[in-house]
Amino acid sequence: MRAIRIVSVSLGSSRRNKEVETELLGVPLKMKRIGVDGKFYRAVEIIQQLAPDVDAIGLGGIDLYLYAGGNRYVIRDALKLKAAAGSTRVADGSALKNTLEKEQIEYLVDSHPEVPIKGRKTLIVSSVDRMGMSLALSQVAGEVVFGDLIFAVGLPIPIRHYATVVNLAKVILPIMTKLPFQVLYPTGKKQEKTKPKHRRWLQWAEVVAGDFHFIRRNLPEDMSGKVVITNTTTQEDRELLSDRQLSWLVTTTPVIDGRSFGANVLEAAIWALIKHFGDAPTEENFRVYLNKLAIKPSVFQLREGTLESTS
Repeated sequence: MRAIRIVSVSLGSSRRNKEVETELLGVPLKMKRIGVDGKFYRAVEIIQQLAPDVDAIGLGGIDLYLYAGGNRYVIRDALKLKAAAGSTRVADGSALKNTLEKEQIEYLVDSHPEVPIKGRKTLIVSSVDRMGMSLALSQVAGEVVFGDLIFAVGLPIPIRHYATVVNLAKVILPIMTKLPFQVLYPTGKKQEKTKPKHRRWLQWAEVVAGDFHFIRRNLPEDMSGKVVITNTTTQEDRELLSDRQLSWLVTTTPVIDGRSFGANVLEAAIWALIKHFGDAPTEENFRVYLNKLAIKPSVFQLREGTLESTS
């Protein structure tokens, strides 16, 4: 049986490149991540070169779509990458973030009560790219801070309510999605640099959720008793979190050969599986195949001990 080929082209660091072989639904799958160190033109070139020979392309380090309040906003720079792929399916992970991640938080609360999430002080570093997770956490957490203005915009303004995120998104996202993506998100070697400008919010929180690059750049020296919910982590990342005394790490995508791949890779794989089995590429079938995979979060206890609840 021919293996399905998935390539994730990421604006992130090439140091995090990885190539693995696995199997989904009985189908062999080859997945490869190629980081371009923030060089947008290089990402375009690689996508144009590889798209004819792969089953799907994942976009890493950049979102194509952001969702809020039932509205979808398109990031202009990401459209250039999508166009470079021609007729090859492109996935940015947003479909998974709005379905799978919400359900995984609910599953985590019900099936892993040992992981201290319910009623805890929770920081979501960026919610507009993870509205499913943000909604689910806002329903089970204690005090919540949505860090979109803090981490993505650089304004020291915490957002305290999910509805406020949605309302602000309607005003801000039509403007921000037209900006160069490097303005909004660390790309290339910037992802490897520690920039603890907003560290105090991670010190305040008992649960820290969302994009790992925002978390890593602001990581406190002591994460004792805390929970981090994220994805796209490597063995090196887990060692770093363990060194900082983190108690619990939850990744929303499966760990394959020592790392959790980005949502864009898994989403691309699902679309490729749909094509492989000859089904129509519809949202309904995407949900059917997602259910077939029965993906559960990966839970790691890195250190013993939890914080006493302050809620």
